[in-house]
Amino acid sequence: MEAWLVTRYADAKQALADQRLSKNPAHHDEPAHAKGKTGIPGERKAELMTHLLNIDPPDHTRLRRLVSKAFTPRRVAEFAPRVQELTDDLIGRFARNGSADLIHEFAFPLPIYAICDMLGVPREDQDDFRDWAGMMIRHGGGPRGGVARSVKMMRGYLSELIHRKREALPAEPTPGEDLISGLIRASDHGEHLTENEAAAMAFILLFAGFETTVNLIGNGTYALLTHPEQRTRLEQSLARGERALLETGVEELLRYDGPVELATWRFATQPLTIGGQDIAPGDPVLVVLAAADRDPERFADPDTLDLARRDNQHLGYGHGIHYCLGAPLARLEGQTALATLLTRLPDLRLAMDPGELRWRGGLIMRGLRTLPVEFTAVP
Repeated sequence: MEAWLVTRYADAKQALADQRLSKNPAHHDEPAHAKGKTGIPGERKAELMTHLLNIDPPDHTRLRRLVSKAFTPRRVAEFAPRVQELTDDLIGRFARNGSADLIHEFAFPLPIYAICDMLGVPREDQDDFRDWAGMMIRHGGGPRGGVARSVKMMRGYLSELIHRKREALPAEPTPGEDLISGLIRASDHGEHLTENEAAAMAFILLFAGFETTVNLIGNGTYALLTHPEQRTRLEQSLARGERALLETGVEELLRYDGPVELATWRFATQPLTIGGQDIAPGDPVLVVLAAADRDPERFADPDTLDLARRDNQHLGYGHGIHYCLGAPLARLEGQTALATLLTRLPDLRLAMDPGELRWRGGLIMRGLRTLPVEFTAVP
């Protein structure tokens, strides 16, 4: 299908905040969305459309307000020790081998287990989620229809889990209450959140929260391994116990080679003009975040990786009312993963020529299929 591509930073920022561009595929002037050409395969049949990536105000405003109550920065900060524990455990599993595929053995499982813990998925069920997520991330590399089947199984599981948690919900929240319980509690205090909406929200928090972080860790590690001067600066900063360069560094890695190449689909509801181009109602619009974040009119030396870059209002987490709700968790996971990798495996290096690495297919995401590395084995 055809779509307008918005590539310059100023135009991209305008488009991301323009409410004449709807996230609801019902506004597309063709039935392509019904044929699965936009959105997540299988989400329509599984009744998972009512999530933040597919709706507009006022429904978006109501749902985001409810989810924000269950997804606060304080909750993310309280989760930091668990992210560190998961990171240490995953590295410990391959550190003694002297080699690893950092995508499959580290970048992929870390956000899956983290978001499952945060949602309140019992530990004994988390490997099922890992299998379903693995099918989603292959983007056509698996069996035909595999993504839709995984979405259907995840939908069934989430419905059952939400029902169980609703039945057992205590009258008052407990310390460290999981996100699904928080969603249920928010809906039971005067504002309505249907079970379908709760399932869709849990689903999109998982779906949007894992592949983006897989790519942040994978792309970020690859960028550091291929920019040794920047890597050395970061390692020296970490050795001094400093955090500032790590924090600006993760933001720069998001700008330089972010996990989301294009923002999700938008559809014009009224005539509008972007960058001097007239766009008709019903036209699909794709904002190319990767191009906007390399715009020389906005970023000095845009093709240079500079971990200390300060003026870095990148669009990696979007902009406007659809700004990524999970940005604090992604930052936490990215910072923890990269800092721990560099500290525990100081001679980490690529195990193959960069030109031989392959990137996953797909329109929205940008991430490596594999990232083979070598290092001195650590007992």
